[in-house]
Formats: sequence, structure tokens, C-alpha cells
Amino acid sequence: EVPNANTIIINSAQNFGLSDLHQMRGRVGRSNKKAFCKLVAPPLSSLTDDARKRLRTLEQFSDLGSGFKIAMRDLEIRGAGDILGGEQSGFINEIGFDAYQKILAEAVKELKETEFKDLYKDSTNDSLLDLLDECQLDTDLELMIPDEYVNNIEERLRLYQELDAVKNKEELDAFEKGLEDRFGPVPQTVKELLTSMHLRWIAQSLGMEKLVLKMGKMIGYFIANQESPFYQSEQFNKVLMFLRDNPTKATMKQKNDKLSLVFENVKSVDAAIGHLKGMTLEKA
Repeated sequence: EVPNANTIIINSAQNFGLSDLHQMRGRVGRSNKKAFCKLVAPPLSSLTDDARKRLRTLEQFSDLGSGFKIAMRDLEIRGAGDILGGEQSGFINEIGFDAYQKILAEAVKELKETEFKDLYKDSTNDSLLDLLDECQLDTDLELMIPDEYVNNIEERLRLYQELDAVKNKEELDAFEKGLEDRFGPVPQTVKELLTSMHLRWIAQSLGMEKLVLKMGKMIGYFIANQESPFYQSEQFNKVLMFLRDNPTKATMKQKNDKLSLVFENVKSVDAAIGHLKGMTLEKA
């Protein structure tokens, strides 16, 4: 390490790993001293596909703090390996870790409902939320993190992913506090986005796979599998009782074997929550 050196030349760079190259180029340049790293390699056309990816990654990520991005790209190039198995790379490397987890969860859920159905026959009420991975929300309302609030697109995407993983009110409150600490007072569109998480949780607890909130109308689509334990649960019975006692508030429809609940004149997330809360098992 020579503090005053501002150039490093790495010969046969195609033979080094990403972490090696990243560490070596960090040996020159300190604080206010601009430095350069020269990678010497044969023409890219003569290199292996992985070698080309490594060199291009070093070119792409050269800013301070790029170590994490380089590590993730290195994981993509080498392969993360299978979750169940001894291979270094495989199916998970082709579709990505998140998609692999989702497919694995769907497969386990399918087995619970078919081959191992008898093992879970007594869990219709206590594990009702386990019957649904999530409730998808489709809306024309302005629920988002504005560009002027978080101007970095990568950071906004990361925040959306982090918010999607929030599972309860305590985590949501912590998420909101983190936003305020980092970016300042939370704007109204973001507050409504956070409130929409409550709406999704309530709809999921009611057995809804999808909730559409558009043009002043709300439609909740129940679990598609008509043989699901949900339809023998106390919660579904509560929904039926609500419809019986409030015939003007909502209408239940069935089309193509899909059961849905329709509410008219629902123009906000808060209004949607108010409608659905009347059908939950929890006391308001």
C-alpha cells in the first residue's frame, strides 16, 4: 500500500475473481486523491462468458460503496446454489432467489391442501392466514413514494421491497419512523401507501386473494379453491352473516367459479378499511 500512488495495473485481469479485483483496485487512492485501476486482458470476444461479466461489473460499479452491489453480481455469476441439495449452482440461479422462494412456498402450500391435507384438517381457524400467502391490491389511487421524497430510483425500489415484507403494525410503525428519520416528514401519498398495508392485511384475514379498488368501487376476490378449509371457517360464516344483516352495503357474486364481494362508493383506503372491518372476527 502506497498512499501517494494513484494508479494500479492488473495484468491478466480475466484470471482473477471479482472480490480479488475489487480489493486490489482499492489499494490506490486515498481520501482526496483520485486514483485509476487499469485492467489488462485479451479481447473480450476471446474470453469466457463469466470472465466478460466480471470485467464489465468492475467497469459498471466503480463508485465508493459499490462493494455490496459487486458481491450480489458475483453471486449471480457464480450461482447461489440450490436450497435443497449440494450443487453450487442450479435452478435457483436461473430464476432468482425471491422467485425460487415463492415457487417453493406454493409447492408446500399445494401439498398441504392435497397429499397432506389430513395433517392440517384441524387448522381451519387458527391458521387461516396461512391459507393465503398475501392479498394483492390493485388500485387507481395514488399510493406511492414520490420522486421528490426519495429521488434515487434504486432506493425507492428497495423501500417498496422492504415495505412488502412488513407483516404487522409494529414493523409498519418502525418502517414509517425510519422514513421520517432518513427523508423528513412523510408526505400524504406515502401515508396512504402505508395505510394500504392495513387494508391488505384485513382483506387477507377475510380470505381474499385479491382486492381491486378502482373508480370508486371495491371488489374482493375470495380464495379460488372452492374446497379450501376457509369456506368452513368461522371467518367465512361471519362474512355471510354480515351480508345477511347489511344487504345494501355489499353484494356477493360468483363468476367462473370465483366468489367475489362488491362494495360501491368506496373512494379512499380509509373508507375501504371501514367497510371490511365490519366483517372481521376481531372487535372494532
